[in-house]
Amino acid sequence: MIFRNPLKLLFYLCLLIVLLLVGYKAYLNFFMKDFAGVHTEQVEQIHRRISAAEPFSFAVVGNINNSVGIFEERIIPELHASGMDFLVSAGNAVSGGGEDKYRALYGSLSHLDIPYLLTFGAHEYDNFGSFRFYDHFGPHFYSIQAGNSRLIFLDSTGKTPWQWQIRWLDDLLSQDSSKARILFISHPPLKPTEDALFDQAEDYLKPTEFRNALMDVVEAHSIDRVFSANLSLYSEKQIGSTRFITTGGAGGLILNNDTSFYHYVQVNISPEGEVSHKLQQLEVGQHPILKRLESLWFFVYSLFYTGYLNFILIVAVFAAITIRLYAIIFVGKDYYPDYNLDPTPWLEKPLRVAMFTNNYLPFIGGVPISIARLRRGLEQLGDKLLVVAPRYKNQPEVEEHVLRIPSLLTMGEKREFRLANIFLGRIRKRVRAFHPDIIHLHHPFWLGSLGLFIARRLKVPAIYTYHTRLEHYAHFVPLPGLIFRNLISHALIKRFANKCDGVIVPTYSTEEYLRMIGVKTPTFVQPTGIEYKRFQSVSDNEVTTLRKTLKLNDDKVFISVSRLSNEKNIDFMIEAMAALRMETSEPFHLLMIGEGHQKARLQSKIHDLDLAAHITLVGAVPPEEMAVWYRLGDVFLFASKSETQGMVILEAMAAGLPVVAVRSSGIDDVVRQGFNGFKTPERQDQWCIQVKRLLEDDDLRATLSKQALAFAKDYSVEQFASDVRAIYATTLALNDKKLKKRRET
Repeated sequence: MIFRNPLKLLFYLCLLIVLLLVGYKAYLNFFMKDFAGVHTEQVEQIHRRISAAEPFSFAVVGNINNSVGIFEERIIPELHASGMDFLVSAGNAVSGGGEDKYRALYGSLSHLDIPYLLTFGAHEYDNFGSFRFYDHFGPHFYSIQAGNSRLIFLDSTGKTPWQWQIRWLDDLLSQDSSKARILFISHPPLKPTEDALFDQAEDYLKPTEFRNALMDVVEAHSIDRVFSANLSLYSEKQIGSTRFITTGGAGGLILNNDTSFYHYVQVNISPEGEVSHKLQQLEVGQHPILKRLESLWFFVYSLFYTGYLNFILIVAVFAAITIRLYAIIFVGKDYYPDYNLDPTPWLEKPLRVAMFTNNYLPFIGGVPISIARLRRGLEQLGDKLLVVAPRYKNQPEVEEHVLRIPSLLTMGEKREFRLANIFLGRIRKRVRAFHPDIIHLHHPFWLGSLGLFIARRLKVPAIYTYHTRLEHYAHFVPLPGLIFRNLISHALIKRFANKCDGVIVPTYSTEEYLRMIGVKTPTFVQPTGIEYKRFQSVSDNEVTTLRKTLKLNDDKVFISVSRLSNEKNIDFMIEAMAALRMETSEPFHLLMIGEGHQKARLQSKIHDLDLAAHITLVGAVPPEEMAVWYRLGDVFLFASKSETQGMVILEAMAAGLPVVAVRSSGIDDVVRQGFNGFKTPERQDQWCIQVKRLLEDDDLRATLSKQALAFAKDYSVEQFASDVRAIYATTLALNDKKLKKRRET
């Protein structure tokens, strides 16, 4: 599949190269064995090899620039054959001051059979390299006695104040009795007579005061040779008794012409202190016919070896950016849904649907009830369903349509949350034997993740229904609340949704949320269905009987249905009831239906606020009896902010109850202000005002009741199942189209 899109393959290859090289740099910096104070060992070797009574010779190279092809493969073998005693770098031994460059240089220098010394130059100083040079090799300026000669190394980068160096140099030479004196400074104090390749003002010794002071010291103390690098050429100038030599051809960028060529300098010193030097030019690129072509080749060759890892890294980064820009600018994109789909073949035949959920009946909650209604609605349309769900103690004995999974772990005071054992092989076998056309996932983790995995293995599309705002359930997660609420919950939803073939959301506000966090999967807005007909079939006698049982007398009845948990904002309603009692003489009673781990604490709070005569925590009510309880009420109250739709609000409207709710994403699309209820900010005073209006204004309550009933009629289970079936068919048609395109390519 990857080879059908070579640009995509190349893009990921470039990213892989970038990651590998960055990882390699990290390895060099943090894990590779360190080396320190190398110059100390090198000086000791020079002292052992050289005697003041005998002549000696050494090589001077400039601009090694981490070159493998020229320095390591060409110059080092020639030095070994020449019999010279040691090597001196006049500067720019590295292509940059990064740790990888220093370690690469150390690896190249390890091929030498002779000692070596380095001058601290411009490249050594780059990229915070000064501390690396100091740690790995030694001070930035220093001097050694080599036989009868004095070798002096200065820092021309500005890292060390030049005034201090000039004073040190003058004091040193005033007391020095050496017969020969040779100075190394990376930046040339003089401009060459020839044109230098790409030279700039900063390539030469600065500031002018430093240059003038150095020239005075050189003249006053009769320094024999001054070697510099930093330019890609070879040049000599004689001033007085001192010869100034610029050498920059041990690697790096070379034009391969009469002045810019690969070379090193051999320096010979006699026992009497006579200094001579000889240019040693490397014979590369001198063929008369191919000279120009070879010059270009060696330019590229040098560029590659001048920090070849960085070269590859830069090329890979630019290639990845280029491919990405090409895809953005030149590859056509259609941001609209594909309307050229024909779902008819799937609408005309029974579908086999496997559903995966982390909770299901007999556990009471919005998600299990929604799944059960959808299952029944689809079965009435002729489809076959298999629900994969946790096992519960009081579950029905016979369930042909449900695969119950034993739990690894149960949580909550009443063990209402169950972590199913997703590792059982029989789950996959049963689902595979069911031969689903499509898999419907109701949670973005655990059993939902297993369902997505099975869908990919069976090569069938996966639909995900976004039921729950996970960020409001941070208190259930053993992680820092803010991290889960602000980061992990949204990332989890985004990642899971983008792996699915379609996402069902109950409201337009939740669709907007998914787009904001980066979900790109096709999205379908489909509100959850309610059993509208069941609410209309409740008799007045059933309502009267329940009212007498509860001894409600003439009280106006508020109904609220939710789990007794933190995210449902129950404390807000209890405190609001305490405030309302002080503001109205109208008798009222709130029936709060639902179970949860906060029940004991909430009951204690009701007692402390002296609200036992006004609030009853009813507990769990069987789903088949809920319609009667809804019809018992006059107004439905809701304060939860964690809903994606608020199915209980639609159920309340189906029973003819106007709603007062706290404004949130799932509420905003269902409650129409002043039409079927009121929605307010999470402010107790504003919420209480609307509750009081409906409590005391019988005409307003009756009007909103009729309008709520009419509004809920459009959300029947039958219509819900039919609409979801159409979503299945559309997703299957889209999946089939993608498969055909892959076969064609």
